[in-house]
Amino acid sequence: MIKATNIHKYYGELQVLKGVDLHIKKGEIVSVVGASGAGKTTLLQILGTLDVQSNKTDSELLINGTDTTNLTDKQLARFRNEHIGFIFQFHQLLPEFTALENVCIPAFIKKTNTSETQKRAKELLGFLGLSRRYDHKPAELSGGEQQRVAVARALINNPSIIFADEPSGNLDSESADNLHNLFFELREKFGQTFVIVTHNEELANMADRKLTMVDGKIIDKAVLVP
Repeated sequence: MIKATNIHKYYGELQVLKGVDLHIKKGEIVSVVGASGAGKTTLLQILGTLDVQSNKTDSELLINGTDTTNLTDKQLARFRNEHIGFIFQFHQLLPEFTALENVCIPAFIKKTNTSETQKRAKELLGFLGLSRRYDHKPAELSGGEQQRVAVARALINNPSIIFADEPSGNLDSESADNLHNLFFELREKFGQTFVIVTHNEELANMADRKLTMVDGKIIDKAVLVP
């Protein structure tokens, strides 16, 4: 599903990633933990093709068998839209659009039929307990509801991989617990692979594997036993 080999990242003279190797299987839920500044978000952005490793010529990033380093910017944008979903700490919903419209946006970018897109968006929002909130704008939703809309948006194109960066970091404890359990329900229902950067130890320990990063390297790849 994801194979990353010898991933380095520099910002000027600052080396953030120092030769990361990673293999994630289809359907796995993998958490990435570590202190602030360890390189977690940078790694997630590179795996999600939002950023590029500094050493493209002697590294590899395969996603679903596709070598993303060989794609043009246009091809990469299309690949990202079709294969990858993102959930961020701050939901990044567009305030002028309703919940339903926000969820539909990635599918409209993909040029999916409008009626088909809206039907799928309503199914997802219904599954997430938001069937009565289609026409509400973000300001009219609670923090937990906003984040569930963001989850539906991430799922609208049926991506094979979901990358989540501190997805519950801006939620109260009850909403965070609900979101954590939701990831596992989604994995069972839709079969997605999840890679989750988090400081939340409870969420990290729920994963199939917990990767610990220190100073730009993965130092521990613990398999967690239920």
